Amino acid sequence: MSQSIRRAIDLIRRSAEHPLSLTEAADVLGVHKSTALRILQTLESARFVRRTGAGTYVLGSGLIELSELALGSMDLRQFAAPHLRALQRETSHTVHLAQLTGDEIVYIDKVDSPAFDAVKLPSRIGRAVSIYASAVGKLILAYLPPEERDRLLSHVVFERFTDTTFADRDSLEAELARIHERGWATDNGEHDAYVMCVAAPIRDSRGRVIAATSITAIEVIASLDELKANLPLLLETANQISRELGYAPPATPGPDGSDDRSIDRRGSDEVGASPQG
Repeated sequence: MSQSIRRAIDLIRRSAEHPLSLTEAADVLGVHKSTALRILQTLESARFVRRTGAGTYVLGSGLIELSELALGSMDLRQFAAPHLRALQRETSHTVHLAQLTGDEIVYIDKVDSPAFDAVKLPSRIGRAVSIYASAVGKLILAYLPPEERDRLLSHVVFERFTDTTFADRDSLEAELARIHERGWATDNGEHDAYVMCVAAPIRDSRGRVIAATSITAIEVIASLDELKANLPLLLETANQISRELGYAPPATPGPDGSDDRSIDRRGSDEVGASPQG
């Protein structure tokens, strides 16, 4: 690495630690003040540093934005894979990972259950899932900003696939409010009557829900209530993946009064709630 680049990096690091005067910047760079000023102005134009009202220089928003872009471009599937496979081994059910891609919610990974091979689940990696008649779809919708949710649902033609489908906007909105409040979602045979599912949110470093993971089974293998019994494990798996993405869950009091930073396990307290999820 050339000496000038190393010094510029040192300058940016110093600006993150404390405000830098032009004299200090020149000392770090080992150049005359006029040269240091030109370098600072170049960094300022890229928003790597910012000039304060006092004439000093501090870290700019450009680097923060770059770090966010880097975090956003991380391969979610790669981070999630070992956790999804561990979840499948512990539950013996099919595990999915779904993400909002453009205007669709798409399966980006799937770990099949070896149980009951004669009946295959219709899900496929790369295939879009019903945005309103699936656990992962409803969960992601529930945490979207209202304007983004409105935009996605404005293109939806509601269809009643089964008796349990939320086939109109009002009933769906009521369901999304319940999901947002409790922190997990279900699919009670809402698209395919024989498919049961529970889903949990995956968050990025800023706490935004960017994906969902789920446990799915056909009803002859596990009822919805039986799948709900796995909620603590599912929620913890989602939390582990979220940690990989930089999310730090808020501390909650443990049973002994100490901080417990494990995921909110409200799901395990609501196993008997709402037969339609």
